[in-house]
Amino acid sequence: MAMEITQALLAAQSPDGQVRTAAESNLKQFQEQNLPHFLLSLSAELVNEQKPPESRRLAGILLKNSLDAKDSFRKEQLTKQWVTVDPAIKSQIKEALLTTLASQVSDARSTASQVIAKVASIEIPRKEWQDLIGKLLANMTTKETPASLKQATLQSLGYVCEEVSPSDLEQDQVNAILTAVVQGMNQAEHGFEVRLAAIRALYNALDFAQTNFENEMERNYIMKVVCETAVSKEPEIRQAAFECLVSVASIYYGVLEPYMQTLFNLTANSIRGDEEQVALQAIEFWSTVCDEEIAIQEECAGTDEGNSVLHFRFVEKALHVLVPVLLETLLKQEEDQDQDDGMWNLSMAGGTCLGLVARTVGDAVVPLVMPFVQANITKSDWRSHEAATFAFGSILEGPSVEKLAPMVHNGLDFLLSAMKDPSSHVRDTTAWTLSRIFEILHSPSGTIIDQSNLPKIMTVLLESIRDVPNVAEKVCGAIYFLAQGYEDAGSASSVLTPYLGNIITALLSTADRADASSNRLWSSAYETLNEVVRCSNIPENANMIGQLLHEILKRLGQTMELEIVSTDDKERQSNLQALLCGVIQVIIQTLNGSEESLPVILQSADQMMVMFLRVFACHSSTVHEEAMLAIGALAYTTGQEFAKYMPEFYKYLERGLQNFEEYQVCSISVGVVGDICRAMDDKVLPYCDGIMSVLLKDLSNALLHRSVKPPIFSCFGDIALAIGEQFEKYLPFVIPMLQGAAELSTQIECTDEDTEEYVNQLRRGIFEAYSGILQGFKNAKADLMLPHAGHLLQFTEAVFKDKNRDEGVTKAAVAMLGDLADALGPNLKLLFKDCTFHAEFLGECFQSDDDQLRETATWTQGMIRRVLVS
Repeated sequence: MAMEITQALLAAQSPDGQVRTAAESNLKQFQEQNLPHFLLSLSAELVNEQKPPESRRLAGILLKNSLDAKDSFRKEQLTKQWVTVDPAIKSQIKEALLTTLASQVSDARSTASQVIAKVASIEIPRKEWQDLIGKLLANMTTKETPASLKQATLQSLGYVCEEVSPSDLEQDQVNAILTAVVQGMNQAEHGFEVRLAAIRALYNALDFAQTNFENEMERNYIMKVVCETAVSKEPEIRQAAFECLVSVASIYYGVLEPYMQTLFNLTANSIRGDEEQVALQAIEFWSTVCDEEIAIQEECAGTDEGNSVLHFRFVEKALHVLVPVLLETLLKQEEDQDQDDGMWNLSMAGGTCLGLVARTVGDAVVPLVMPFVQANITKSDWRSHEAATFAFGSILEGPSVEKLAPMVHNGLDFLLSAMKDPSSHVRDTTAWTLSRIFEILHSPSGTIIDQSNLPKIMTVLLESIRDVPNVAEKVCGAIYFLAQGYEDAGSASSVLTPYLGNIITALLSTADRADASSNRLWSSAYETLNEVVRCSNIPENANMIGQLLHEILKRLGQTMELEIVSTDDKERQSNLQALLCGVIQVIIQTLNGSEESLPVILQSADQMMVMFLRVFACHSSTVHEEAMLAIGALAYTTGQEFAKYMPEFYKYLERGLQNFEEYQVCSISVGVVGDICRAMDDKVLPYCDGIMSVLLKDLSNALLHRSVKPPIFSCFGDIALAIGEQFEKYLPFVIPMLQGAAELSTQIECTDEDTEEYVNQLRRGIFEAYSGILQGFKNAKADLMLPHAGHLLQFTEAVFKDKNRDEGVTKAAVAMLGDLADALGPNLKLLFKDCTFHAEFLGECFQSDDDQLRETATWTQGMIRRVLVS
């Protein structure tokens, strides 16, 4: 096979489907039967200058894909495979990769650079391939090194810095990399390709330069070179230089002050006169400075001003010159930008940055923007009118309501009239601005919207929702936030009641539009409908919402009749069913909130369940997430009556629990098991063996996404609470799982926020599992938990001492302590006397602002006292 690898690689790119499939099969077979020699053959193909460029390119891609994957589990598997390859073979592969950097073929050099970084990402953290950086740097210091090799070397250094952690490289290695990269940016010595590779490598190396940026001389030199590079004659190099400055602003905000005048001049000149891709990065620099200063302000909120040492207020200081530069960009719209929500140009970037400036400086931005708005909003050309409207909409978040309210009041009529402007650009931005007004400034108190202007607002919105799709979508957003402003408003939400029927009709008609499914209008209409239902005054509108439920069920039934002849048809059906099931879920949850409206749900429960089961039948391999969520809501509402649906539903529930590949489906299905247990209590017992078997298998599956594990543990608690002493037979399997997870949670190193959040979720799930088991066993078999009480207290103490513990874990831990004391009583007297941490833990809870936590802590304290005095 090794001799035939060239032919196999070429055949795998054949236009003939049969030839291609056979070649792919042969390559896969070679990979599975002898991975080390497969990798070696690929590296030999990549390095061989006599081989065709096409086979070399695919060899490099396959080599890279054998070392790395987007999926974290797959990546872990590939890493383990590489680690077990014979060191002699690995050495040959790495030598071939380094040699390929000198290839005459650009694709081969580029691919080798990427593969080198993938190998480095595995080996350097393991203290292997320690001479890699030295070998790469040698290419940069040898005088006769050709430009192409220098370019490929700089690419490799950049990719390596992107792949490995700053802690994995020694400081002298970082210094050497930065020296080589900065020298590579020298215009006098190097051509375009080398300088571009150098500035891009610097971008990836900036994370490593902490020590260098702390040294004023080194920092000055790096900043000088980057700023000089930002005025290079080639736009690609200028763009990459500004990307570096954006990164510097994010990582090293605290040392920017000496350079800010230079940086302002550079960015302002670029925004005003450079090519778009460069100017966009110059705007991004200021957006990043705003992000940093907003974060500092949020961090310092409620603390003494002295804590904001690093808040240099760059945006505030530059405000009078920065805002005019940004306002100029708003007039540089593109003709078709209203048709493409993903479009990013100078106008969009400038408006976004202006919005961040408003959030950073608050009221101070208003007098600088309003003259531009007033001067342009009445002009007849669409660019001026749209730019003025965009400017006004961009500054609504940040300044105080007191500052904005008079202007919004004065301008609201004008904005509503502009919804009939001849230009769709103007109507699009006006609808967006109205939705921003409703989102940020509208509240039940009637500061912005009251009975005097609501009728006109509703008339305009219900007319404009029939506009072209992009405008109609923004109008949906305006209705969404208008309704949301009345959420939790009690009787104040009644003001929408006269309009509710027309709103619902308009949204359903919008979803039916022939041009709705080609863009986001479909989903916007249904999501807005959800919000309108959620925020409506239910006692007044229960009948209307009930009629809506029947209409949605009818539409869901019609999706089963759609003609499916292509994958696009299938996807369209699936998306529509998801949206409709989402509406049903919201209706169930909303009507469940009052006794008067509950019969509406109960009368339609059979019909709903029939429809959900038909939805599942349309999706043989994938359980429909939205239908599953709606069933969870229905189970919660119907209570023990849900038992009659279980015989038909169970097979779909089991399929969802088994679907570990699509972990969101699995996680939602686990949540539905909890809903069903709370609804059915011990009537769920006949299904528990099957459910527990699948859940235990899921936990043992190394491929299951870790985010599903905490909900599974919580689910054990739900099951135990529902079936009580009948849970005993699962105890020998569940307890070791819980103890193992508890042990793991104390060993995981929380190096980032995601890991910290996962550990907290895991611990919360564990505590909730124990609480459910203890409560379930309380009346008959509590003693079964006595052998595990010591471990539970030790684990709780370890969690108590963890500074990364969040409030959700605290609540679950305190509740579990109370359940432990309540269930096991006097048997725990000695244990509680020896473990005194609980007094300090509860004392901390009593200081909390959370009423529920204080209440739980009080109950737990009473339970423990009862044990101690027994």
